[in-house]
Amino acid sequence: MAEPVAHPVTVAIERRIDPSRTAEATSWMQAGTDLAAGFEGFLGSGWVRAGEGSDLWYMLYRFRDIPTLEGWEDSPQRGWWLDSGRAFAREVKVERRTGIEGWFDAPFATGPTRPEAPLDAPAASGEGVGNVETRGPAAPATGPIQQPIPAAPPRYKQAVTIWLGFFPTNLLASWLLGYVPGFAEWPLIARVLLSTVLLTPVMTYAVLPAVTRLLRPWLQRGR
Repeated sequence: MAEPVAHPVTVAIERRIDPSRTAEATSWMQAGTDLAAGFEGFLGSGWVRAGEGSDLWYMLYRFRDIPTLEGWEDSPQRGWWLDSGRAFAREVKVERRTGIEGWFDAPFATGPTRPEAPLDAPAASGEGVGNVETRGPAAPATGPIQQPIPAAPPRYKQAVTIWLGFFPTNLLASWLLGYVPGFAEWPLIARVLLSTVLLTPVMTYAVLPAVTRLLRPWLQRGR
């Protein structure tokens, strides 16, 4: 019998942080990502703040599959780390996402925020490709809220979307860089390095989100 395919799992966590302890919380969040990185199956992690004046912080980490994720989540190291932040960090919502992750399914995974919960609130059950598991306070008898994430658009639609953003952006950048004195005489590797360093954040934070929003009806149709 064929081995079951392992699906990477991404966990998204929202926390409320005491604004008076921002510096301490920054070190604490970084310590959590560093701890997770030492576990088998770790695929990446990171954290951001909702805004400079906001007390809402977001953390993401991704593991190869459910067993390796649970190896981290059930570890004494993570338990110690959570305990060390209880004085200033309060967990609001946790989501587990399996299946294809990226630009194209993230906008469709949104939903109402669960009521706030303490850090030790029990996790909701349920795992599966293309599902999001939300952890919060005790749910009514009907069971925990679960939000299905639609499958990502076909790859050709993803490719078209990326090209529609990349072509004009690259064209504009090439035209502007042509005004840099001597740029045309630079070695090819230096020109490509500079253009990719400049264009990557532009594509990531501005162009791709904008193009994805504009094409959302087409991306969602017939998935």
